Amino acid sequence: MIAVRCTRHGPPEQLTVEELPDPAAGPDDVVVDVHAAAVNFTDLLFVADGYQVSVPVPFTPGSEFAGVVSAVGEHVTGVAVGDRVAGQGMTGAFAERVSRPARSVATLASDADLVSAAATGVTFSTAYSALRSAADLRQGEWLAVTGAAGGVGSAGVVLGRALGAKVLALVSSPRKSAFCLGLGADAVLDLSSTTDVRVRIRELCGGPDVVLDQVGGELAEVLLRSTRRRGRFVTVGFASGVIPRIPLNLVLLKDVTVRGFEIRGFAEHEPAAAARDAAELAALREKGVGATVTARFPLERAAAALRTVADRSATGKVVLTTAAGRAAAS
Repeated sequence: MIAVRCTRHGPPEQLTVEELPDPAAGPDDVVVDVHAAAVNFTDLLFVADGYQVSVPVPFTPGSEFAGVVSAVGEHVTGVAVGDRVAGQGMTGAFAERVSRPARSVATLASDADLVSAAATGVTFSTAYSALRSAADLRQGEWLAVTGAAGGVGSAGVVLGRALGAKVLALVSSPRKSAFCLGLGADAVLDLSSTTDVRVRIRELCGGPDVVLDQVGGELAEVLLRSTRRRGRFVTVGFASGVIPRIPLNLVLLKDVTVRGFEIRGFAEHEPAAAARDAAELAALREKGVGATVTARFPLERAAAALRTVADRSATGKVVLTTAAGRAAAS
């Protein structure tokens, strides 16, 4: 099979495409013929060795996929050869086939769109639990989302609206503004054409009740200063590359709650809440709430796909497709 490989940490351009042996199914595992794999910002961090947890080389990047089961282990029940499934993991998805524990994949409808299924995993799970469990977002509140045209950000816009909030999307270009308005954002703040962000936030919404921040940098403090009294500020990452230093006097004076959210730790330490959120998110997906895929690259061009995410030029979700996925779609 073909797989993308990271043999040394660095920029995505140093990734290689190699022939590897097909994976085998252990007693409790399934082998999935991957049709689509989503590209996430965390994949870039793993490749660059910039994540909180280091992944030793060599490894295959990619954290979420969807495809068709081609083999099952002798102890596996509830999943059969031919089933359409979606799955997640820290690495391994940028390949034509993956082997995963059967308990870690979700069975999809027989007519499920596998590209959409791959794209709606990590980002939507992260955004939903950050808003539902960490921020306790309530109907009618104002939610400010940074990096709102990206993967987690666009999921935050869509899910914020689905939860009954009013959404202020913060973006970096007119093109991204138009994209977020198309997702249903109630207001958009284009940082590239705004001289005083705090004033503009006040004009647009009076101040957010909740902030979902995946950018960090100087913008984080500006948003914290703009948050309403007793607001909730949730950080899910630092796409700007700058981890902000928050003055604690702001937390005291505004009586705000500042929380961090990381999906893997949440699932491990709060399994009951994670299961509840997953069930609620699945119900929303059944109603058509999902990711907007704006770019598709063949698996062999994974480096180029990652570069679009690194440069923050992409909107919505970027997805890799395998030869099997492209053949099935034609």
